[in-house]
Amino acid sequence: MNKMKITFDALSQNEAFARLAITGFLLYKDPSLSDIEDIKTAVSEAVTNAIIHGYDDGGLIEMSCSVEDRRVVITVEDYGKGIEDIEKAREPLYTSKPECERSGLGFTVMESFMDNIEVSSLPGEGTRITMYKDLA
Repeated sequence: MNKMKITFDALSQNEAFARLAITGFLLYKDPSLSDIEDIKTAVSEAVTNAIIHGYDDGGLIEMSCSVEDRRVVITVEDYGKGIEDIEKAREPLYTSKPECERSGLGFTVMESFMDNIEVSSLPGEGTRITMYKDLA
């Protein structure tokens, strides 16, 4: 198994960094372009959710990835506000910040590009999104 873990500030410019980091880490597996695009899109959504919904005044995001055979497991975690109602948050078009012109499709996008996602969260303690993808 190969693993990596990085920590970065919850700033919008670091969303692009997260996409590049995950791509660079997975290149040794020679993934298909389709798999890379799917993973980059899902990571982008998870990191953006942590930045926008996790914190009001900034904080840290941890992203980890492990690869065993062709199975990729990616975790994006913040230590911010947490989610009051995970089921409600996962509903398409639901957003807790309509004033920010959010579409409410973050979890829907992650689910459509990854094989499976798990969400765990505690109000006042943060949110962890774990995403699974089997490479082609």
